[in-house]
Parts: sequence; structure tokens; C-alpha cells
Amino acid sequence: MDRFVLEGGVPLTGEVRVSGAKNAVLPLLAVSLLFREPVHLTNVPRVRDTFTMIELLRLLGAEVQWDDAHTLTIRAEHLKSVRAPYDIVRKMRASIYVLGPLLVREGHAEVSLPGGCAFGPRPVNFHLEGLKRMGAQVDLEEGYILAHHQGLHGAEIAFDRTSVGATAHLMMVASTIPEETVIYNAAKEPEVQTLGRFLREAGAQIHGLGTDTLRIHGTPELSPPETFRVLSDRIEAGTFAVAAAITHGRVRILDVTPDLLPSVLPKLQAAGAQVTVGKNWIEVQGPADRPRPVDLETAPFPGFPTDMQAQFMALMTVADGSSIIREGIYPDRFKHAYELVRMGADIRVEGDTALVRGVPELKGAPVMASDLRASAALVLAGLVAKGKTEIHRIYHLDRGYEDFEKKLAALGAKIRRVSE
Repeated sequence: MDRFVLEGGVPLTGEVRVSGAKNAVLPLLAVSLLFREPVHLTNVPRVRDTFTMIELLRLLGAEVQWDDAHTLTIRAEHLKSVRAPYDIVRKMRASIYVLGPLLVREGHAEVSLPGGCAFGPRPVNFHLEGLKRMGAQVDLEEGYILAHHQGLHGAEIAFDRTSVGATAHLMMVASTIPEETVIYNAAKEPEVQTLGRFLREAGAQIHGLGTDTLRIHGTPELSPPETFRVLSDRIEAGTFAVAAAITHGRVRILDVTPDLLPSVLPKLQAAGAQVTVGKNWIEVQGPADRPRPVDLETAPFPGFPTDMQAQFMALMTVADGSSIIREGIYPDRFKHAYELVRMGADIRVEGDTALVRGVPELKGAPVMASDLRASAALVLAGLVAKGKTEIHRIYHLDRGYEDFEKKLAALGAKIRRVSE
């Protein structure tokens, strides 16, 4: 099992280009099952979750081909199965995205209840209740979702709370129904908007992208766009921005739209970093001294993203003062806090809130990653810690960051991957 070994204390400098977004490509790969024509995607990130989704598509009968390092062609003209098995689905919650396209395409589907990062309950009931409202019959049996229909129809769907996954999933299905579907309390995240733009180019009428009400009038005659570029990864960009700040470095982050980080960049500025933006780049210069303490609360887009909470906590561990971090999306997403404490951080977790008292320095230690973003937070802490840090279970990080250690090393970080 691979691990990272880091020596802290080096300010990061230079330029880094972010990859395509994991959270954008996964629904695009799944929705390709709707089409008998080839789907061509560019800017595809080569991360573990991408490969897991490709494995699932191939198992279902799709042909998936890498045309170059970051371009995929998916041909799903002939499917051979409607069953997404536990052995694959347990690796990644986004596997549930294939349920809707299979249901539309074949009239029935069998998908294992999903797995993924181990923090907090993230039930799929919003997905299933939405499908039921559109006319599907859904049952749970021996750990599998069994769905079938004898005709889908438009519906009004109101989520009790915002769900990125359910919004994307139900938008796929609604785009094939020649009646209006309305989704209230819909997610506004850029990755959801990206899927919506793809479906609009494919022929669906979708109004309200970027708002909390989506109106979708679909068509069974969808046809994929000639090519479609995957959105660049705003969370990877945010991670490198925090890396520059925590190491007192200066990093220009390329191929990212600053508008995708409307709440992260102001928080970095409040912490003392200098932030400069261009049309498709962000430059962050870390504070000369210890960061200033900053409070934050995670919230749906355009609020502070839950996927940046762990990284920002790492920055606050060395702030000159105390900060309060409230997790408003997944209240249990604080496992990284206990590993940061092993490195000398002063953090107290109470329910959905963490009190972080900044310390003058962190010290290297052996730590263990518990999920994707926790992995990134531990790397950031290791970049500034005194001495050697070993981070175990980095397979979590490989799910969503492409060549992370290579990109950091190119900026001057003393980091290497060790295979056992």
C-alpha cells in the first residue's frame, strides 16, 4: 500500500495546472449510457474514481477508449447488463449515477447500494424518491436497488435539503422525458451546471442552471454533442491555493476560473494571503508571518465548499489565534482533525463544530488518511511541519487528485511516494 513521505519547511513557488474535475466527469461518464452514439470527453482526469467508473461502464457493455492522455470516447450502443455489482459500487458513491440511465435505456436496472468516503450518513433516498415521482417502481433487496418502469413522466420534485448527487441524477432522467420536470431546492454547484450544459447541447431544454429551481423539458431523441470538455477542478485549485498560503509560498494556478471559488479566495485573503486573479488563473502568495485566524461554515455553492474544509483546517492549525469551523454539510467530516492533533495541532471537535487554536509549528508524524480531502489536508500539514511526515492510505487521495505529489514536487515540495 502506497504512502507519502514529506519533509516540511519549503515555500512552494511556480506554476501548476489543475486537472479536470472528478465530480464533473463522473456524471458525464454515467450519462453516456443514454446514447447509442459515441460520447467524446476531453480534459478527463486520470484519477482512481475515473477508472472505477470506466470499469463499471465496461462491465455494463460500453466500450471505453482513451484517445489520448485526457480524452475519452464512450460507445454504449450495445449494453449487455443492467446490474452494477457491489464489488465495484462499494468503491465509489457516484456509481449510483448509472441507475437512472440504465432505467431509461433498458426499462430496468439493478444497482448495489453505494460506498465511498467514510464520513457521515449520505443516504440515497432523494435519488430513489425522485425516480418514484417520475413513475419508476423502486425496491431494495439484499443490498441492491431494483428499479423498473412501464413509462416515465414529468414530475415536481422538492428536496428537503440540497443534494448535488440527486440533482444531477434526476436531471439525467428528466432530460429524456417529453414533459416538464421541476426540481426545487436544486444544487447550484458548477459540476451540476456542467452536466446541465451537456444535456442542453444534447437536446434537452433546461432552465434555471445555477439557481435552486430547475425546469427540464426532455426528449427521447437526445444526441450527444460532438465533443465536450470536462470542467477544471475547483477543489484541486483551492487545495493548491491553500498549499501556497500554508508554506508562505507563491503559486500561480492555471486553467481554473476564479468565479468557481467565490467563498474560498476571500477566506484566504482574510487569513493574510495575497490573491490575484486573471481570466483563467489564480495566483496566491502566502502571508509573511503566521496566517490570521478565520472562522468558516461550509454550505452549498456558492458557500464555502465542504470539500475544502479539511484543507482550510490545516491552514488554521498554524494561525496566530483561534478559529471556529462548522461543518454544515456532513457533520461527521472531522476525522482529519484527530490526525492533525498527532502533528501537534490544537483542535477540539464538538458535534458539527471544531475549535482550532493555532500553534507556532506542526511536527512531522506518521498519520493515516480517512477520506479524499482528509488526505489532502494531511499533505498540506506535512508541507509546513518540522521534520518528516508519513501519510498512510493515500489511495483515498488518488481517488480525486491526479499526479498530486508530482505537481507539488515541481513547486519545490519535498514529497515522494513510497510503494510497499
